[in-house]
Amino acid sequence: MTQFKLSDAKVNSITPMAKWVKMDKIKYTAPDGKQRDWEMTSRTTRPSNAQCDGVGILAIIEDEATGPRVILQKQFRPPVEGICIEMPAGLVDPNESLETCALRELKEETGYIGKVLRSSPIIFNDPGFCNTNMAMVIVSVDMEDERNKNPQTQLEENEFIETFTVPLKEFAESLEKLANEGFKLDARVQNVAEGIKVAKTLKLFC
Repeated sequence: MTQFKLSDAKVNSITPMAKWVKMDKIKYTAPDGKQRDWEMTSRTTRPSNAQCDGVGILAIIEDEATGPRVILQKQFRPPVEGICIEMPAGLVDPNESLETCALRELKEETGYIGKVLRSSPIIFNDPGFCNTNMAMVIVSVDMEDERNKNPQTQLEENEFIETFTVPLKEFAESLEKLANEGFKLDARVQNVAEGIKVAKTLKLFC
């Protein structure tokens, strides 16, 4: 018979099930007056003084030689078991504005120096599932700026990102081609491309 002493038992460590996200159960009153439950996830990284998790960056290269181009990225995403086509993006640091975050992340992930044109209202990525939110920041990249002649990334050790560009006028068509090649499309990228395509189809802009 194995000998043991109950007094030798002890807890060695307690760690969260996940580092970056958590799950919660919400008890709420529905419009019909009934008490209901809802399961949700949320990030653990949002600064306490921030209303937003992060930013997505629609960065447009202004280049007279080629015409305007959109900066995109290829990045392997384990949850979808494939390589995603995405915009540069990142989480907001404590006491950091959305605009500062966008310029910092653009520089780190692509090497480009940009100028903020505008920021969107805060938008929610999947409100039936999580409270993760973001703002879309529109950034112009001037190729006349000497700092953009030879952009150098500053990727973190666990970031594996390939940066490329597509012509703005062929944005939607380029994404369709990439999807047909087996790449996964981030919804933010596709939504912007669809908006441009709809505007062209309906001739909303001259």
